[in-house]
Amino acid sequence: MRFKSLAIMAALVLGLATSAFAGEKITIKGSTTVLPIMQKSVEAFMKKHPDVTIEVSGGGSSNGIKALLDGSTDIAMASRQMKDKEVKLASEKGIDAKEIVIAFDAVVPIVNPANPVTDLTADQLKAIYEGKITNWKEVGGNDAPIVVISRDTSSGTYETWEGKIMNKARVFPGALLQASSGAVLQAVAKNPKAIAYDGLGYVNDSVRAVKVNGIAGSAETAKNNTYKVARSLQIYVNGAPAGATKDLLDFILSEEGQKIVEETGFIKM
Repeated sequence: MRFKSLAIMAALVLGLATSAFAGEKITIKGSTTVLPIMQKSVEAFMKKHPDVTIEVSGGGSSNGIKALLDGSTDIAMASRQMKDKEVKLASEKGIDAKEIVIAFDAVVPIVNPANPVTDLTADQLKAIYEGKITNWKEVGGNDAPIVVISRDTSSGTYETWEGKIMNKARVFPGALLQASSGAVLQAVAKNPKAIAYDGLGYVNDSVRAVKVNGIAGSAETAKNNTYKVARSLQIYVNGAPAGATKDLLDFILSEEGQKIVEETGFIKM
């Protein structure tokens, strides 16, 4: 009888634990680079907490941060850090933007597998994206015009490229702009004359990564700072996270969550 009472009590405690976040809803918006990590993390998290509703969407780092600042998202995904003007705007709105780094990444130039070019200097990449080098033969490739593909300006990946390759110079107007990391990958996979750049987690056999200054983008070269275009991937929340939001973030930073980071092709903490 005593055993039965303890068993019922244990079941009640368990019931309270599993329903602790019942009815909670989390909205997540922002970087399409961070999106695969978040989608798989949320999928695993919701198996543990099916009573939590979580909505995840991309749109770019700038749009995610904008959504945090206007109160339309709980979590902003960003493949770049907040700019000074965004930090100032957050302060003016009374928003305490907390940054939590969840992974690292290397932004790598990508070409079609039919393209023989395997290595470009940072100066060559800058000249290509400024429209000053226009033919692949100028950098050791075939005699063919270069089709330049870039992310749009709301992208954190674009801002990383602009800061670390372009040295703040603008991408020339003839570049074709894509709205997501996945769209960039598909465009290069279909065009043997194209060049673009993408997060390491997106690069697969449909394209080929190009070295920068003789160094390949990888987990090792990103962590030891020898690869020029490495970066952190982060999320932003308003104030100290609590409830289901805190539990989700703890999960992403846990051993299980960081394994998901590696499985999606990015670099764990």
